[in-house]
Amino acid sequence: MDLSALQHLLGLVPGRRVGCVGDLMVDRFVYGEVSRVSPEAPIPVLARSRELVMLGAAGNVARNVAALGGLVSLAGLIGADAEAAEAQRLVGEELGVEGWLVTDPSRPTTLKTRFVSGGQQLLRVDMEASRPVTGEIEQRLIAKVRELAKGCGVILLSDYGKGAVTEAVIAACLEAAQASGAKVVVDSKARSFARYGAVDLIKPNASELAHATDLPTGSDAEVEMALSRALELWQAKAILVTRAAKGLSLAVRGEPVRHFPTLPREVFDVSGAGDTTLAALGLALAAQASIEDAIAFAQLAAGVAVSKVGTATVSPEELVEAVISAHMAPAEAKIATAQRMADEVARWRAKGLRVGFTNGCFDILHKGHVAYLAQARSWCDRLIVGLNSDDSVRALKGDGRPVNDLESRALVLAGLGSVDLVAPFEESTPIKLIEAARPDVLIKGADYTEEQVVGGDLVKSWGGEVKLAQLVDGYSTTAAIARMTKGGANKQDREQA
Repeated sequence: MDLSALQHLLGLVPGRRVGCVGDLMVDRFVYGEVSRVSPEAPIPVLARSRELVMLGAAGNVARNVAALGGLVSLAGLIGADAEAAEAQRLVGEELGVEGWLVTDPSRPTTLKTRFVSGGQQLLRVDMEASRPVTGEIEQRLIAKVRELAKGCGVILLSDYGKGAVTEAVIAACLEAAQASGAKVVVDSKARSFARYGAVDLIKPNASELAHATDLPTGSDAEVEMALSRALELWQAKAILVTRAAKGLSLAVRGEPVRHFPTLPREVFDVSGAGDTTLAALGLALAAQASIEDAIAFAQLAAGVAVSKVGTATVSPEELVEAVISAHMAPAEAKIATAQRMADEVARWRAKGLRVGFTNGCFDILHKGHVAYLAQARSWCDRLIVGLNSDDSVRALKGDGRPVNDLESRALVLAGLGSVDLVAPFEESTPIKLIEAARPDVLIKGADYTEEQVVGGDLVKSWGGEVKLAQLVDGYSTTAAIARMTKGGANKQDREQA
């Protein structure tokens, strides 16, 4: 998707309402470090450092729709337990999400707890009941579905097989959609998709399609055969199969199968990527986008999501940045906003990488700068350079500075192999960037003392360290400007003589 098409679609999204019906979960991520094995059993000991709690499954679909600018009516089941209160709190905190939750005292609220170290899941603990909802509770859920469907352009069915999506609930979604003119899109973990009836679109992944049709789905040709068989078995009007790095393939009744390749992208965490795809696809369709644009939008959103930690959401700004970055030279791609810097640091740290931070004006890059940055990079796995803006440099150095503007200085720095990210800042000090990055090592030149380094105490407070890099004698921007000024004056004297 090119930038103009993306911006046009993002302009249509605000205020579009999407209904989300299905299995609601609470996702808990417990992060820490493993440095020893338990003496009680041959298992790793996780030293807990932090914990994240968020909505999962249908809840994650809803929060992704809202993050992209849509409005969501979310219907699902919760129990009568502490996790239910947590789920209700999380729904209430999500701007743009309206909860239509039904309490079933006979079941626990679905909770998935993942223990993570070094970017790897060590263990997942599930608390759930997978039996179908029945009786009065099912009727209350159906009543919610009928009510929330009013004003929705799309109804998304997120079926994780935990009991919320019964045949009666599916029928209620189809009836409500027909009455309101909405489309119904299904994402399901079921072994068979026939039960969903004449929905507008079903979105299985390749392995789910293979299992449901008993056919291989490795190559394009095999996927085409499996999709053809699926259309014979199911009443769905169209099927969109997600194939990880191989992209997506779409089968619409009466039309040839079309394949949509995915651009290569670093994959960090696939948790919730399917939810992001469903959310973006549904929101685009609610905005009356073509199926081709909706698929491109979903691919872009999923590509950003898998580069994040956990079941992450994606913002419109991140989608725009991803499109722009895809067309950037490698050096340009290293120049980041504070938010993108924080996201990159989260990915690096989850991989166990040591993060370093330094800062400066870097007005006229010279041999001393190159040696300084090389030494700084030797103390870490990834180096961030905080770069003063033009106004910030002027306030520090006076009129006539900087000699080179921010864009020029950032690009030259980003072109160095020792620099992994350049983050401009407007303030006189980089303290806000330091707080956002939380580096393991903070580096300044040896012309400072540790006590003089801005942010040094802060970095030490979370267990980091301050390093002072040696400077190359005889090289500085001020000296370079003085030499240029002197040379210019001598030339003028010679011309006047």
